[in-house]
Amino acid sequence: MLVSDFNFHLPPNSIAQEPPADRAGSRLLHLIRAPQPSMARTPGVWHDRAFRDFPDLLRPDDLLVLNNTRVFPARLYGHRSGERAQALSPHNPASRDFLHGRVEVLLTRQLGDDPNEWECLVRPGRKIGVGEKLFFRETPADSSSATESRAGESPAVLEAEVLARGTFGERRIRFRPVPDFFARIERVGHIPLPPYIDRGDLPADRDRYQTVYAKARGSVAAPTAGLHFTPEILDRIRARGIEIAEITLHVGLGTFQPVRVEKVEDHKLHREYFEISPAAATAINAAKARGRRIVAVGTTTVRTLEFAAQQSTQDDAQSLHGELQPPLGNASSVQPGRGEADIFIYPGYRFRIVDALLTNFHLPQSTLLMLVSAFAGRDFVLASYLHAVDSGYRFYSYGDCMFIE
Repeated sequence: MLVSDFNFHLPPNSIAQEPPADRAGSRLLHLIRAPQPSMARTPGVWHDRAFRDFPDLLRPDDLLVLNNTRVFPARLYGHRSGERAQALSPHNPASRDFLHGRVEVLLTRQLGDDPNEWECLVRPGRKIGVGEKLFFRETPADSSSATESRAGESPAVLEAEVLARGTFGERRIRFRPVPDFFARIERVGHIPLPPYIDRGDLPADRDRYQTVYAKARGSVAAPTAGLHFTPEILDRIRARGIEIAEITLHVGLGTFQPVRVEKVEDHKLHREYFEISPAAATAINAAKARGRRIVAVGTTTVRTLEFAAQQSTQDDAQSLHGELQPPLGNASSVQPGRGEADIFIYPGYRFRIVDALLTNFHLPQSTLLMLVSAFAGRDFVLASYLHAVDSGYRFYSYGDCMFIE
């Protein structure tokens, strides 16, 4: 299967740059899959709706599963010490600026329980070597100044050292221990808006690039299907007697890393932390046992549930890291616990847990588009995307959504 099979044309003006004025004011494309696509003349139908219709599209006995991860300001701007940089010509007046230049660090995954050690992406990547020291201030220093604190310059709020390099430009860094690490991150960090949002982050993004039910801090990107919910929408869902369960997957490189291979099967995902509580596992397993639908809000929820289902039956049969293709057996239960998931779902995968999906529109040739194509059929999904483009739907994180059942 080729990555290029998941390409589509998207005009730049279709990409949402700002959130809608009203969270629940988004449009919703309702996709209804054919009961037996291999025997049907068409793979399904779709209807143009509004997200406010979503509670009424659910069944009274559905179980709605949310990802309650919380985005933190994981993008840091600072300066490097230049200690490990190759010396430049003293005749070059720009050499000092270059050696002590501005750096951008995107924290992508906390390593273990120690809040000081992280996997991250850095820019400029090729200039940040092992042993380099990085300094982050609440008020960024002028690019022409050295990074070490001097008279008239604010002291660094956080300091870090580069410990190792990764395969695709990642770095492993360790911060100098401080008693209030995440409080300092809140002071110096920026909301990590995706690169297709062509603007800097604003104070309002701290609220709008966050679901109203976010609880567990740890994501560097929002589970965007959840951005449409408001307390009012959740109240309407509960008023219909629909049960809601929450799981956690901290969104990191595994969700948005680019696909750099030609064949889909050759791609491997980064691991992302997840947690399923005993209460959530009990609710999910009870619903499956009674034949009720599991409705996942977002692809992150899908991957968490499907990974956990594989764990339940294949702990010894195969590796749980990166070897998840059509699963064996017909198990449809999950176990409570925590770990790191790197499940890669693409067409051919047989879903064990998820029966319906609310999701935003995704990037061409992305793993998320492949997951949605596995759930609803590639041709059906790409045809619905073409309709969405022609009909003026807003794409990506701050855009509209689709409900697939």
